[in-house]
Amino acid sequence: MTQDPHSIQVGVETAYISEQSDPAQERFVFAYTITISNQGDAPAKLLNRHWVITDANGKVQEVRGPGVVGEQPYLKPGERFQYTSGTVLETPVGSMEGEYEMVDDRGAHFLAPIAPFSLAGPQATLH
Repeated sequence: MTQDPHSIQVGVETAYISEQSDPAQERFVFAYTITISNQGDAPAKLLNRHWVITDANGKVQEVRGPGVVGEQPYLKPGERFQYTSGTVLETPVGSMEGEYEMVDDRGAHFLAPIAPFSLAGPQATLH
């Protein structure tokens, strides 16, 4: 059994940005730091991103576009790329998930899934 040459791991850390948020105006700003690690044995380049962002009201935003933060990182086996971006929700809690479209040196396209993760502001705590 051969190892899949395409093994992209995606780690996520989130933070609520209170100084940019305005709960009275239903504006909740979150930052997320993504770490993309190439755990496979083939180099790969990130071509496109696809995010599905859902707030607590069930409102869904889909975001598609080339690269991440204006870059299309090329990752050799064992390398990683980290970036921070953000999103704005109308509720103090929500979730994000998605995928990155990758391509290897042979031109084979594949998807690197991003597991769902939650976004929660301090007001989201249950009493």
